[in-house]
Amino acid sequence: MTTNNLPVNEKASPVLSETLDKSTPDVSRELTENKDVFVERPDHEIHYKTLSWQFVSLLMIAEIVSNGLLSLPSALAVVGIVPGVILIVFLGIFGLFTAKLLIDFKLNHPSVHNMGDAGYLLSGPIVREILSGGTIIFAICGTGSVILSGQQALSTLSNNGLCTVYFVAIFSVATFFVALPRTLDRLSWLGLASVLLITLSAVIAMVGAGLNPVPGRVLSATLNTNFYQAFLAITNPVFSYAGKNRRFSFFILISEMRNPHEAMKAAWVLQGFATLLYVVFAVVMYIYIGNTINSPAFFSLPPVWAKASFGIALANFLIAGGLYSHTAAKLVFIRFFRHSRHMYTHTVLGWSIWIGLCIAAVAIAFVLAVAVPIFSYLIGITASLFAAWYTYGLAGFFWIHDTYHLRGGSRGLLRHPTMLVLSILTIIAGAFICVAGTYVSAKLISDAYREGLIGKPFTC
Repeated sequence: MTTNNLPVNEKASPVLSETLDKSTPDVSRELTENKDVFVERPDHEIHYKTLSWQFVSLLMIAEIVSNGLLSLPSALAVVGIVPGVILIVFLGIFGLFTAKLLIDFKLNHPSVHNMGDAGYLLSGPIVREILSGGTIIFAICGTGSVILSGQQALSTLSNNGLCTVYFVAIFSVATFFVALPRTLDRLSWLGLASVLLITLSAVIAMVGAGLNPVPGRVLSATLNTNFYQAFLAITNPVFSYAGKNRRFSFFILISEMRNPHEAMKAAWVLQGFATLLYVVFAVVMYIYIGNTINSPAFFSLPPVWAKASFGIALANFLIAGGLYSHTAAKLVFIRFFRHSRHMYTHTVLGWSIWIGLCIAAVAIAFVLAVAVPIFSYLIGITASLFAAWYTYGLAGFFWIHDTYHLRGGSRGLLRHPTMLVLSILTIIAGAFICVAGTYVSAKLISDAYREGLIGKPFTC
């Protein structure tokens, strides 16, 4: 795959040793000077740059192929199997293209740790705060979304044996412990287990659907529908790639790689695996269940098969939630302690703040999940406002920025007309998904209130 690569830095600029003694370094200066966000020294007690590309790909898959997978078959029931499959494949290819642009930007700017840092380089401190805040908000909402999926799994397995609030609380506590390790290498083997389990869960669900096909089911190659219904269905695959994936934390993952130049290998594995499983799962479940398939798809299975599928997927939901809350906590932690001794040594203050941030991330997600009746709809709004840009739109801005500043200004842009057009189209796509997704989510909330579908806080 060629995208007229920009020249990337072979090495991060060295960080002056005296910055390690500062509690509040001049982060803005470090961003513009391209100092690597993490420093590796033998005397450090905590080492961050430890991930191989193989484990990065597993961590990416552990989150992208999670509860978002379960909504895909219902999209085919609205638009038809042919447009649905074409859309899933196209978004997978498009996601690989934008991943390449994000990775090139990170390699050119090793000081970038998250979308907020990238926003500072693009357009200054205001954009930095918007993108940093958006990352935290979306990561916490993502945690809440996966916690709700965990609650659904526990309720199904127990035949609704407890109040749902208790299940949410139980799953939230478990999520906190998964998020607690300071470095991502401590979660890498969990990533492998997560990938194996969600794949096995999908296989079991497909077997269950195949052995128990719905009699008289209706299948549609294509369906005529209005814009609202069509885009509502399209948001399932769009946000399975954008809203449920690690694109918003790509920079965080790459920052902890031993060799960031191998990040594209992880992106190939991620998009290839996700796209293949998405297509196979969506098609098989739709063929055997038809247009009446539910979202999540496991609810369309007979009870025994639903329990088996949910039970195996439970660990994946737990790990995904831990990764989301870990991301929110780490962004804030690095923001305040970048290159300070609290990052690299086991200090009481460092660990206290870290534990407090993890507790806060999971606690806020728990409160949102049980106290905000429209939370499931708010997830769609946050995905529209932020994930559409993190996965798609911002990648176009990144390429234009680096080409302009590193390859000769306007002339550099004009020397690559194809990439310039693709980057502009990427920005437009992000803007369209943002606006249309927000509209659809807002209309869903309005319709739900009108039809009396909104419950009360803290109810079973």
